[in-house]
Amino acid sequence: MATSMILGPDGQPIRLPDLAEPQTSRLMSRQRELQSHPTRGLTPSKLSRILDAAEAGDMVSQYELFEDMEEKDGHIGSEMNKRRRACILDWEVVPPRNASRREIRNTEEMDELLQEVPDFEEMLYDVTDAIGKGFECSELEWHRVGGYWLPKSITHRPQTWFCLHRGYRQELRLRTDTIEDGVLGEALRPFNWITHTHKAKSGYMERSSLFRQLVWTYLFKNYSVGDLAEFLEIYGIPLRVGKYPANASKEEKATLLRALVGVGHNAAGIVPEGMLIEFHDAATGDPNAFELMMDWCEKNQSKVILGATLTSGADGKSSTNALGNIHNEVRKDLRDADVRQLNTTISRDLVYAIAAINGLAPEGPRRAPRFQLNAQESEDLTAYAEALPKLVSIGMQPTVKWAHEKLGIPIAQAGEPILRIGAPETPATGRAALTAQLPSAVPALTPPIAMQPQLARNAAPAVSAWIDQIRALVMRAQSLEEIRDGLEQLLPDMSLDQYAAAMAEALTAAHLAGRYDVLQEAGGLNG
Repeated sequence: MATSMILGPDGQPIRLPDLAEPQTSRLMSRQRELQSHPTRGLTPSKLSRILDAAEAGDMVSQYELFEDMEEKDGHIGSEMNKRRRACILDWEVVPPRNASRREIRNTEEMDELLQEVPDFEEMLYDVTDAIGKGFECSELEWHRVGGYWLPKSITHRPQTWFCLHRGYRQELRLRTDTIEDGVLGEALRPFNWITHTHKAKSGYMERSSLFRQLVWTYLFKNYSVGDLAEFLEIYGIPLRVGKYPANASKEEKATLLRALVGVGHNAAGIVPEGMLIEFHDAATGDPNAFELMMDWCEKNQSKVILGATLTSGADGKSSTNALGNIHNEVRKDLRDADVRQLNTTISRDLVYAIAAINGLAPEGPRRAPRFQLNAQESEDLTAYAEALPKLVSIGMQPTVKWAHEKLGIPIAQAGEPILRIGAPETPATGRAALTAQLPSAVPALTPPIAMQPQLARNAAPAVSAWIDQIRALVMRAQSLEEIRDGLEQLLPDMSLDQYAAAMAEALTAAHLAGRYDVLQEAGGLNG
C-alpha cells in the first residue's frame, strides 16, 4: 500500500488508510475489560505491591487505584476538578511568527475548521486527566465533511489500555499481546491520537504522576475515616448489659443478646420475664484525634494538587482573605504551566493533524498554525486609561496590538462596527472647542490616501488658526516660562495632559494638510 507524502509530527510519512478506522476498533477485549477496584480492602502492604508492580511494568492496578481515589475521595476529586477546570479557557488559532499572507489565510481557515470539531471543550477536559495520572490518550475518528478531513469524534481511552516501553525514551503503546519490532504492545498511529503527558516530578512516567504523591495520604485518611465511624458506633450508643437467671437456656441467652442489639439501634425490644437490661454510660472518648489526622491529610492533598491550602478552605484563623489571594496567585502559576503544556499537545496532535491532512501546513510542523488557550487576564482598564496617554506623551511607543492584548479588547476586523467618541453638541471654550474643530485622528495610524484630502480640507481652518497662535507665542517669548504662561492664557482650562493631546491632534492635522498639498501639486504636474 503506497504511503502518502504527509508527514506526522515526528517527520515520518503517515498512511492515509490508517484514518479509515480508529486503531482500537478491533480491540474487543479492552472494551469489555472490567476494573478490579484495588481500593477495596486497601492496606499498606497491598499498596506497596501495587506501586512496585507499576515500576516493574504492570501499571494496570496503579491506574485503577488512581481512578478509585478520584472517585471515592471527595476532597481529591474536588481539588483536581478545580485545577482541571482552570484550564478550560477561551482559545484561538494563531499563525507562526513572521507569518506570510498565505500562512495567515491558512490559519484563518484552520480556525474555522477547529470550530467544527464536536464537543471541543469536553475534549480539552479529558486531556487534562494527564495532570493527575501522568498521561492521557484520546483517540481520533476521522470523516470527510465538504471536502475536508475532520475528526468525527475524540474519545478518551482509560490509562489501563496502555503500557510503557523503556528505551532511549519512554514510549506509550497500546496494551496488546502482539509484538512489534521486538517490543510488546502496538505502536500508536500518527494522527490517530492526542497523547498528552504531564509530569508532577522528573523521572519515569509510572513514577512521575501527581497521584503517586497522594496515595499514602489517601490510605491514612481512609483508615482515620473508618476509625472515626467505629468510634461513633461504640461511644455514640450507651453500653447495654443484659442479665439472665442462672438456669437460663442457650435459646434464652440468644434471645437476650438479640434484645440488647435491638434496644441499641431501634430503641425498642422485648426480653423474657426474669431477665434484665441495664444501661451504663459509655467510656469517654475524643474524636478530635481522628479529625486532626483527616485534616492533615486533606491539607497535604491540597498542597500537592493546588500548591497551597488557603485556596481550598478557610478555618477563620490562619486562612485570611489576604493570604488566600497570595495563594491564589500560586495556583495561577500552576494553571499557566498546565496551559502551556496543553497548547503544545493540541498544536502538535490535533491542529497540525487537521492542517496537514487538508493542505494547510505545506512546510510541516514548524510553520503550521498553533493552538493557544488565552490564560492572560485583562488588566485594569481605568489604570491603563490614565497611564497610557502620559507614557505616550513622554515618548514611549507601545504598539496597538500590545495594548489590545493587555486590556483584553479584541482588534476590530474589517467591516466590524467600532465604538467612537463623538464631538459635544454645544462646543465650549478651550479643549471642547478644539475637539469640535479638529478631526478625530490617531497619530499612530495613517488614514487611507483617499481620505487624506478630505481630512486635510476639514482641518485646514482650525490648524491654521492654532498654528498661527502658537507660532506667534514662540516668536515673542524670551524663555520657556513665557511659553508656558502663554499657553495657559490661550487655553486656561486645560491640563498638561490635555495640552499634549491637543498638540498631537494639531500636528497630525497639519501633517494631513501637508500631504494634501503635496498630492495637489503632484496632480497638477501629472495633469
